[in-house]
Amino acid sequence: MVRKAVASTISNGGYLQGSVNTRLSSLGGKEPPGQEKVVLKRKISLLRGISIIIGTIIGAGIFISPKGVLQNTGSVGLSLVVWTVCGVLSLFGALSYAELGTTIRKSGGHYTYILEVFGPLPAFVRVWVELLIIRPAATAVISLAFGRYILEPFFIQCEIPELAVKLITAVGITVVMVLNGMSVSWSARIQIFLTFCKLTAILIIIVPGVMQLIKGQTQHFKDAFSGRDASIMGLPLAFYYGMYAYAGWFYLNFVTEEVENPEKTIPLAICISMAVVTIGYVLTNVAYFTTISAEELLLSEAVAVTFSERLLGNFSVAVPIFVALSCFGSMNGGVFAVSRLFYVASREGHLPEILSMIHIRKHTPLPAVIVLHSLTMVMLFSGDLYSLLNFLSFARWLFIGLAVAGLIYLRYKRPDMHRPFKVPLFIPALFSFTCLFMVALSLYSDPFSTGIGFIITLTGVPAYYLFIIWDKKPRWFRRMSDITTRTLQIILEVVPEEDCHKL
Repeated sequence: MVRKAVASTISNGGYLQGSVNTRLSSLGGKEPPGQEKVVLKRKISLLRGISIIIGTIIGAGIFISPKGVLQNTGSVGLSLVVWTVCGVLSLFGALSYAELGTTIRKSGGHYTYILEVFGPLPAFVRVWVELLIIRPAATAVISLAFGRYILEPFFIQCEIPELAVKLITAVGITVVMVLNGMSVSWSARIQIFLTFCKLTAILIIIVPGVMQLIKGQTQHFKDAFSGRDASIMGLPLAFYYGMYAYAGWFYLNFVTEEVENPEKTIPLAICISMAVVTIGYVLTNVAYFTTISAEELLLSEAVAVTFSERLLGNFSVAVPIFVALSCFGSMNGGVFAVSRLFYVASREGHLPEILSMIHIRKHTPLPAVIVLHSLTMVMLFSGDLYSLLNFLSFARWLFIGLAVAGLIYLRYKRPDMHRPFKVPLFIPALFSFTCLFMVALSLYSDPFSTGIGFIITLTGVPAYYLFIIWDKKPRWFRRMSDITTRTLQIILEVVPEEDCHKL
């Protein structure tokens, strides 16, 4: 049953501040005997926070096909400039989220900040498209890359059967979901391990590249800015691809309530992570160009494999394994963070109440993880995932831009809010403009797909009035929902969080 959102009474106009009465009945109305408080515990340390950000940003793209930027810039030099600028712009967005995360100390990321500033309707629309399409489709896509590259060493001489890819992908998704449903600590530990695997893979590319530079292999950097001139549309598209490659810096804000000492940990984790990823991305591209020409890079289906075959010999067979581990890390980090988004949205009354419940022993948002698993499986075995993501790619930047613009709004409307971390206003202003530019670019370059995406997104408006505002639902419907919720509570052994989080 979806509950009607309850806005708290506050003195300064914020939607989330104060005490929100979102308590639900526990199992049988009684607390388990001898049971400690059922809450999501603060287990995200600085190292774990860094691993969530880096481990989610770095997926398969930098190893397989980092050519979207080069293709639209037309030259090696300009492509490296775009990679660097996109890293700086992403850092600006991450710093803005660091201020938001230390000011509004609730999990949920974009959803929570939009709810705080713009109210329940746009926040519901955000979580609506995220739940139904964006997150299941995105998880399925990165999982398919995992399935393909984990099988590649076994099918060197032939094509990998599509059914085999989907089956091993389904196994990978299930492992990630079980891991996130059973233990926060183990999920975080594995994320740290996988992040080190990603960084090791990047170093395996960067170190030989640096050695090539020392040997004088700089022929591909001569006249670095000469070549095909970037078109008026080409350069903005290059920035689009670059910004997409850095996406993921916001995931730590999805789990703010589980971060140890968030006022210090969130800004520090964000700064360290973005510095590591930006330097890693730029140096990896430099390393590629020490051995591969721009033309060869554009033709290669797996750039890291081509690079390693030329410099590392037989060791190149390990590259698909590293890529698969990198994808698995992105899967794990994304599921860990986004399950908290659904948990928070349910706690605020925007999703079925069962999603706001926590396992009585594992202290994980088990129902949210199970729902995400089910939707991802549906996406995996049906539909054109890539088209769905293309339709809704603008939505990510639109809502992130709104959230960062909300920071500027809060500065003027609520200047007395406690802000342990504060950025200069030009940083959120520039980043908000960049996000709106990305949305406009999507509309201009592909109006049909973007138009479909707008229509899909706008379905959240009638859904909001039907499920949230309309409180005269038939008695039989309410009774059935209550019975279903209580039955699932007993089966899954979950209860509501005992104490509402206070800002």
